[in-house]
Amino acid sequence: MPHLKLLTPGQCRAARGFLDWTQDDLAERAGLSRSTVRDFEKGRHDLQPGSAQQIVRTFEEAGVKLIPACAENGPGVCMRGAG
Repeated sequence: MPHLKLLTPGQCRAARGFLDWTQDDLAERAGLSRSTVRDFEKGRHDLQPGSAQQIVRTFEEAGVKLIPACAENGPGVCMRGAG
């Protein structure tokens, strides 16, 4: 699935920031453990594809759009309907 590559640790942190969610909030909403979210955001490990899907879907349902990297810029995050 192409959107799985969109999610980077930085995007995960930024998306949580847009939503004012803690790691616990994201983990609970996505049905994952806090340690999975924490370790991914700290770059300790990559996410399993299913876990990445859950996080991406959770962010999308909350109104966050993940933006892929392009030649001029790195990956980003915005709220749906903004920009």
